[in-house]
Amino acid sequence: MKRAILAALGLFGLNVAAVPVSAQPYPNHTVTIIVPYSAGGPVDQLARVVATALSAKLNQNFVVENVTGGSTITGTNRVAHARPDGYTLLVHNLQIAANATLYEKNLPFDTEKDLGPVMFIYRNPLVLVGRTTLNVNTLPDLVALMKKQRIKAAIPGFGSTGHLATALLAQEAKVPIDIIPYRGGAPMLTDVMGDHVDLSFGTPQQVGPFVASGKLKAFGVTQDDKMPEFPQADSFVKLFGPKFEIEFWEALFAPAGTPDDVMQTLNAALEDAVVTNPAILKQWAADGVSTYPKEQRSPAAGRAILASEIARWGKVIRDNNIRVNQ
Repeated sequence: MKRAILAALGLFGLNVAAVPVSAQPYPNHTVTIIVPYSAGGPVDQLARVVATALSAKLNQNFVVENVTGGSTITGTNRVAHARPDGYTLLVHNLQIAANATLYEKNLPFDTEKDLGPVMFIYRNPLVLVGRTTLNVNTLPDLVALMKKQRIKAAIPGFGSTGHLATALLAQEAKVPIDIIPYRGGAPMLTDVMGDHVDLSFGTPQQVGPFVASGKLKAFGVTQDDKMPEFPQADSFVKLFGPKFEIEFWEALFAPAGTPDDVMQTLNAALEDAVVTNPAILKQWAADGVSTYPKEQRSPAAGRAILASEIARWGKVIRDNNIRVNQ
């Protein structure tokens, strides 16, 4: 009898001890944010802003880990197959949507089934810049020049936003373009400024200082109106129509199956600490960056945006016969 009582008490003790552990609110230990790019680029920069803000908001460490390789597939795959508990997250951009078509035969995960957006955080248009020795200054004149001579355009990597925008430019202008891939935006812009290539698409943050200093010409922006930061650049949408409204976006993802309460905790923390933070918004506005409207910042809205982007860029990739060696 004594043995039975002790066994029962022991079992009760184990259960009592287990309750606080299982009931601990998220997050109760360090959260890792995977960036599938090298340190220093726009995705890495956003991830570090997010990590700092969430660490302060949720009173837990959020750390950034750069996991590069395989056209961002290596890092993305790690998150896609991570335990869906909210402790392994991903910051990515439009390339995750392009990869769904570019690598569909050998992609080791299903983008929509294995990952879920916590929030689409920000977006900005692209800016088409060129070497200063080009003897044209407006977007219509540039397109006219492209019809007379073959242009070399640099891209910051295969399947990147810049690559897709360049393919769309060739398609809409009905001209051939020699596409020259680089390993990142810095060497790409260096070669444009050095007259080794003619043009490149970049983010306002990337190209703004070089345009301001006269080292690059800005020809066009991929939005309906001109940008105050680039008054000399024409609107691609005005010239080619709404299909040329291109946004470089960045979002936070979690593995599919992450509990709804964890997704909502992260989403609410991003809402309070990042996308409505006056200091962050002021800096983003100076860089030509804007947040998504409130109704597009939920996980459900994020899934709809991701599906739309996969379909849109999949069509551009197929229409232009963009292939990778798989």
